Amino acid sequence: MEKISRFKLFDTLSKKMVWGFILLITVGTILLSLPAATNGMRGTSFINTVFTATSATCITGLTVVNTAEHWSLFGQIVILVLSEIGALGYMTFAVLLFNIIRRNLDLSTQLMVKESLNLENLSDTKSVMRYVVGLSALFQVGGACLIAVDFIPRYGWKWGLYTSVYHSVMSFCNAGFDVFGNSLMGFRDDSYLLIVTIILIIGGGLGFLVWRDLLLYHERKRLSLNSKLTLVTTGTLFVIGFLLLLMTEKDLTLLPKGTSWFNRTINTLFLSVTPRTAGLVTLPTNDLQAGSIFLIMILMFVGGTPGSTAGGIKTTTFGVLMLQSIAQIRGKKDVEFSRRRFSQTNISRALLLIFLASVVIVIATLILTQTEKIPKGFGLEYIVFEVLSAFGTVGLSLGLTPHLTVIGKLVIMLLMFIGRVGIFTSLYSLSKRQTKFNQIRYPEENILIG
Repeated sequence: MEKISRFKLFDTLSKKMVWGFILLITVGTILLSLPAATNGMRGTSFINTVFTATSATCITGLTVVNTAEHWSLFGQIVILVLSEIGALGYMTFAVLLFNIIRRNLDLSTQLMVKESLNLENLSDTKSVMRYVVGLSALFQVGGACLIAVDFIPRYGWKWGLYTSVYHSVMSFCNAGFDVFGNSLMGFRDDSYLLIVTIILIIGGGLGFLVWRDLLLYHERKRLSLNSKLTLVTTGTLFVIGFLLLLMTEKDLTLLPKGTSWFNRTINTLFLSVTPRTAGLVTLPTNDLQAGSIFLIMILMFVGGTPGSTAGGIKTTTFGVLMLQSIAQIRGKKDVEFSRRRFSQTNISRALLLIFLASVVIVIATLILTQTEKIPKGFGLEYIVFEVLSAFGTVGLSLGLTPHLTVIGKLVIMLLMFIGRVGIFTSLYSLSKRQTKFNQIRYPEENILIG
């Protein structure tokens, strides 16, 4: 009975979250369809408007039109608000809604939030909400102030303050939209700005529950297993990605010869962080070496932390599978980490997530190979890169997105939606599956593997 109720609870939550995101995309589409949302009141085609609203709500950053040139101040603010709301995550959406209308959370809503956040007790729902809002405000306001030190002297008070706030929000939300027209390519020599941006990206991609654990460590004197695995996996991917990019890019030979060693290092650090769903770039992605592009594709597939502003299969999923592989190689039955062992349910769920993600990516790639044209000088990576970028809600591109056909745009939009809402949430909201208990268990028999 408990398992059935838990499934029904998650099923109800899934439907609410999916429809909540659809409603948000719809509102965004209506606002961006207004003539006032574009420069020169020229308007935007319906498919491009829906695509932009979806990309903003799913905090991806893939664009079919240039944000700085096409959208007016009003349109850019709509995109900013959509990204901000989307970045809060579907897990806190119900709590946020009740706070806005000033209603106390009823028991069923508290149970749904507790289930979606994997909290220990119901009392954690309000405290988690405070941390989500508080940390978001702290990072984004603090980031805007730090960036303003650079931008206000450069652009003046009005434009400098606006771009500081915009860039801070988009960096923390891992959204990838920019109001400069070429992302951060004009700031590749500005190490100060890149360092602040890296901090904001990592802050948003680490996850609110992990930050709560870190901030409360002085009281609890311990970290949860989820936080430990997240920090270890994130740090490992960051270091390995940085070192491999130093090798594949040969210390960023794309940069001018006079570029200092420090600036080359910061740009390489930025390049290793941004594929974790940030989508901001200082160098043209299609000018990178093949090895770098392949590595970035792997990082986009992994993504960030559950409960954060990031997409992908998530660091915890990747960490569990790595530990499972190591345990199997060593001949251990249990998968252990930090004096704890993972349940078989955790491992099975991670394997299922990888399988479903792979199926979605393969199907999307097959469709796009039939509908999109690959330019000379590129191969299949031209499409796969875009698919992984959409699924991981990253926003990096090799140039395909602005030239997508209508079918291609629909496929990319669906990938962005699944990547942000989550595969399990998307599938459970559509299925009518019920938990079944087998009354008969058949004998085991082994088959050949490998």
